[in-house]
Amino acid sequence: MSAQTITTLDLPLKKFKSGKVREMYDLSNSYLMVATDRISAFDRILPNPIPYKGIVLNKISLFWFDMMKKTIPNHILISDFEKFPANLKKVHELKDRAVIVKKVQPIPVECVARGYLSGSGWKEYKETQSVCGIKLPKGLKESDKLPKPIFTPATKEEGGAHDINISFEKTCEIVGAETAEFLRKKTLEIYERAANYALKHGIIIADTKFEFGRDENNEIIVIDEMLTPDSSRFWPLDKYKAGGPQPSFDKQYVRDYLLSINWNKEPPIPVLPKEVVEGTSKKYIEAYEKLTGKKLI
Repeated sequence: MSAQTITTLDLPLKKFKSGKVREMYDLSNSYLMVATDRISAFDRILPNPIPYKGIVLNKISLFWFDMMKKTIPNHILISDFEKFPANLKKVHELKDRAVIVKKVQPIPVECVARGYLSGSGWKEYKETQSVCGIKLPKGLKESDKLPKPIFTPATKEEGGAHDINISFEKTCEIVGAETAEFLRKKTLEIYERAANYALKHGIIIADTKFEFGRDENNEIIVIDEMLTPDSSRFWPLDKYKAGGPQPSFDKQYVRDYLLSINWNKEPPIPVLPKEVVEGTSKKYIEAYEKLTGKKLI
């Protein structure tokens, strides 16, 4: 497997959507979803691609989708490149980084599970001693393990705006109480199962976010990605020490570099040094290999 990076694709297909990392193409009855090697931080796409990143995102999602399929169905229709339609099999760049997925009606809430106090949760706790309206014990430190995992939903903001943490009550207003209850239950169920598994493989999943949608039968299924280094905070268990930020297997490595150069989070967007690109790639690959027990390259 070569370290060729892919940031854009020129396919003779109708593009449905272009995200920070993924490209979605309309296949009439389904979508082709491709994970590129783009990386974003602070809601900006950075100039440098990260080698193998898209492949890791695709393969690690498939690993979790398969593990959790009895807990919740997912949107995958075809994951094996050899079973793709003939016209797509000609596009070798799609191998290992593309899947064909169901068309669904996305539910307009980011479903976040937190087992540890970090990121926007830590920031909110310092101000209010709560996260998304959930009161937490006094005296917690940054990166502390919470007494039990909590559901902290957020709005889905378009056009690069930051997602905004919301209360469970607000979630009920947006999607209805029954749907909100289901989302909370499944989010925490998947998170707790995954977090317990990851701990046995040397990784703390501090938090993660899921996206859900309704399929053609109006059934709620999980979509997009699952428990990847892009959608989660992965920390090495052997280096964990509460009381400050943690080393990580995710793009926090990139965020830390951007903070260290005092970038104001506005264009021009800095180019990442070679060592940051290579270090980030290694962290993504290591996370995949630790969790799955398989070699990526």
